[in-house]
Amino acid sequence: MTRFRILGWVASFVIISLSLQACSSDSQKEQATQSANAPAATTASAPASSSTAAGKKTILFYGNSLTAGYGLDPAQAFPALIGRRLDSLKMDYKVVNSGLSGETTAGGLSRINWVLRQPVDVFVLELGGNDGLRGLPLADTRKNLQAIIDTVRTKYPDCKIVLAGMQVPPNLGTQYTAEFKGIYGDLARKNKLPLIPFLLDRVGGIPRLNLPDGIHPTAQGHRIVAETVWQTLETVL
Repeated sequence: MTRFRILGWVASFVIISLSLQACSSDSQKEQATQSANAPAATTASAPASSSTAAGKKTILFYGNSLTAGYGLDPAQAFPALIGRRLDSLKMDYKVVNSGLSGETTAGGLSRINWVLRQPVDVFVLELGGNDGLRGLPLADTRKNLQAIIDTVRTKYPDCKIVLAGMQVPPNLGTQYTAEFKGIYGDLARKNKLPLIPFLLDRVGGIPRLNLPDGIHPTAQGHRIVAETVWQTLETVL
């Protein structure tokens, strides 16, 4: 990461830290209310995918506000962009977006069984960013991510799991920052998973590609994220 990007993250981190809990809490309450009356997850691909014939395989994106497309129309979030690409390539997949703003790895673990009520063929795991921003214990983040992976494999042994790596600003110290980044590589090697090295590559810390909060990508940023995700996802499909 360039010095410019790091400085951009540091400058925005104070704002993020002050607003994160309030923003996440409101988002979680709103989405939890909606989820109570909704299916296990919502289809995030283009309209053509939402009415697909039976038999299409399911790609489920499981994450936080980055996956949910915080601040944007869901159709602008990277899972929907992946869905449209699959449609254009006439690939036999549909995309489901199960992102929840404010989600931590602990929250993700608590709802994973509910989400897995529907069959899943490819599971893209994007969680941990909120753990890092809040300075939560790294051992807990690692344990929760591993438990989610184990749960998916137990429920659907043939499901392909892709892990999305995350990084955090250096405000919590170089040791915490380095160890946090290392969690994803360690888990990918241990579980033999395809790894997206850094979900926000070429987006994180660049003001013009993020909303005013400095952490959530704009529509243009999500287009770049979709390209980053596709580089790994394509090899799995």
